[in-house]
Amino acid sequence: MSEVSRREARRAAVFILFQSDVTGRPLGSLYEGEVDPYTERLAQAVSGRTEELDARITEASDDWTADRLGAVERNVLRVALEELDEGEVPVEVVLDEAVTLSKRYASEDAARLVNGILGRVVREAAGT
Repeated sequence: MSEVSRREARRAAVFILFQSDVTGRPLGSLYEGEVDPYTERLAQAVSGRTEELDARITEASDDWTADRLGAVERNVLRVALEELDEGEVPVEVVLDEAVTLSKRYASEDAARLVNGILGRVVREAAGT
């Protein structure tokens, strides 16, 4: 299998994490066929840090806890935070991809919320 683009791998990771989040099933039971290595690595990394990532999402949100967010937005944010922490993907790309995924699979309002939360995380990390 040829490796898919990072955009496709990121989308697949969000879908797998969403399914696990909604159904409570472990990630391994949700993979179908051969999974792109980046998708699997990203999904596993997020899965191992959900409590920490959710705490950061809650901290950066205005009057919203991570568990009150929609499952799509929550998992888009988790994936974006993981990629920001890894530092391999430029910040602008992480933000753009997260907003795009939120618009496509949730709503314009969700995209604005995701953008606001990630913007705050990035500003705080930069100390501004």
